Amino acid sequence: MTFSVRNVAAVAVLSAALAGCGGGAGTPDAGRAARMGTPAATPSAPASAAPPAAGSAPSSSSAPQAGAPAKAPTMAPGPGGLTPVFERAKQGTDKTVALTFDADMTADQGPRAADGEHFDNPQLIAALRTLRVPSTIFMTGRWAEEYPDQAKSIGTDANFEIANHSYSHYAFTSPCYGLPALDGAAARADVDRAFAAFHKAGAVNTVPYFRFPGGCYDDQALRALSTAKVTAVQWDVVSGDAFAKDPDAVAEQVLAGVKPGSVVVMHCTRSAAPVTEEAIRKIVPELRKRGYRFVKVSELIGK
Repeated sequence: MTFSVRNVAAVAVLSAALAGCGGGAGTPDAGRAARMGTPAATPSAPASAAPPAAGSAPSSSSAPQAGAPAKAPTMAPGPGGLTPVFERAKQGTDKTVALTFDADMTADQGPRAADGEHFDNPQLIAALRTLRVPSTIFMTGRWAEEYPDQAKSIGTDANFEIANHSYSHYAFTSPCYGLPALDGAAARADVDRAFAAFHKAGAVNTVPYFRFPGGCYDDQALRALSTAKVTAVQWDVVSGDAFAKDPDAVAEQVLAGVKPGSVVVMHCTRSAAPVTEEAIRKIVPELRKRGYRFVKVSELIGK
């Protein structure tokens, strides 16, 4: 995420909120520091998404695992073959915006789901269908296992594409807001396991994109995923929907931040983001009034 004055407060909100969604909001940007040849700091704010290497361009990629199609555009690897990172479309892009929704669920939250906690949000998905908003759902494998019928419904609907948000929603670098951390081999296996869960649920509209749990990554994490042939996707607009109680405030934050080519991060978990559906019903017509067209992340990367 690129920081500006307008993002500082939003970052603090997302940081606190996502910790309760099974993950934090960001990470020390060790990856960027390493590429710049400077020591990595350890700030409390989320990481800024590392830009792709100069000259990087979308390219076709082989499917990383079963269920991930080969035709979705991906970015060329970064320096040293590191997994590329996409934040938003380049300046000069037409008025397009990608709404993305994280379907968070950690590997150990099964008992909470069994006790009735809702990590899903079917009303939000229904609203996106009714409003005809193409969207990218960053789904954890654990979520797909808990809600296989919903995963299949989303993953067979042309309105959506399912991207990988890991299986466990554990951190791929540490510290990351208290999340348990996976080492390189375990992190790589976690991505494969998520794709396998989508495939088992019957989701076919999957794409080779990956969002780090909590947004936390460094060069080691990017290197661990390099053989997965995925593009890591961050964001440039924080919605602040996690644990929000005021849909108007969420809508205002999104509307204030969106610019051509933006990627907005939101959530698809009723228990952790209860007003997202209501906020969407305010955001969508206003952005359309402003001349924006909604697209999936794949279309932005394809540009």
